[in-house]
Amino acid sequence: MIGYSLNEVYAAAGISKQGVWDHFRRERRELAMIRRVIAQVDDRRAEHPGEGLEKLYWHIQPDELGRDKFCRIFMQLGYGVRRPSNRMRTTIPAHKVFDNLIEGRLVSGPNQVWQSDITYIKVGDRFYYLTFIIDVYTRRIVGYAVSDSLRAEANIEALQRALAGLSTPLDGLVHHSDRGTQYTDGRYLKLLRSHGIAISMGKKATDNAFAERVNGVIKNEYLVPRSLKTFRQLIYYSKQAVTDYNTNRHHGSLGRCSPADYEASWRRLPKDQQKVEVIRSENTPTYLEARLPITDVVTKSQYPYCSFNLN
Repeated sequence: MIGYSLNEVYAAAGISKQGVWDHFRRERRELAMIRRVIAQVDDRRAEHPGEGLEKLYWHIQPDELGRDKFCRIFMQLGYGVRRPSNRMRTTIPAHKVFDNLIEGRLVSGPNQVWQSDITYIKVGDRFYYLTFIIDVYTRRIVGYAVSDSLRAEANIEALQRALAGLSTPLDGLVHHSDRGTQYTDGRYLKLLRSHGIAISMGKKATDNAFAERVNGVIKNEYLVPRSLKTFRQLIYYSKQAVTDYNTNRHHGSLGRCSPADYEASWRRLPKDQQKVEVIRSENTPTYLEARLPITDVVTKSQYPYCSFNLN
């Protein structure tokens, strides 16, 4: 027999019996809520296996969990994502180069600056290659290709896909890339010139930051976590990844909108309310930044480039 009553224990601890039962009820409600959120996270991770916890939070937005608590709980539950390092070089410098036309350039809408880059992914016992073309203003992937080699054919396919998806005529578009031989291939340059697209190239990776960022997202958030076994799987899941990236994935630089939603809302805005940005890197002349109030700097833009809101 216990030589004391629970009421005596409650009194000694300075709590009431009602308070104890209220605590148990709150704990049960919180555990039930966490189980519901876990089910939502599992559903999202099934489609997007490498999405980080903060983006998962903003996608799900659970009513009873703040961002920090959500991240802390799911990190403890083992939902954190480890990012593999990128050691393979995919750029073979060409002798034919073009000037960087986007440094300090104002961008006020879609189809003004496209950036393109190539990345690799290991599937089974060999490497394959992914080429992406991104619209800098909307962050939308406008063209892509999957290939078993670094030949220019994949870049041409990605560019043809981007051009085929245009709904309005081009006017003043700049295509920016690194100085890889794929981008100086005669057929690629001819295709650009035939559509009146200006050609721009950067000297280093930081000059192609938007496309580099997309490479990492598609590869490390969508494809690598799936442990793909065949080239056919890579083609299938690459298409699925591009669709999800463009239509579902939230982007902090777009006000947590997807690229498709952001572009749709941009088209509905009056011209004087549409955001204007300037593309810069560490090479941007200081006089350009000095013209802009410090309050106009969007600090959460794509790094190492920053965007300045000029409206």
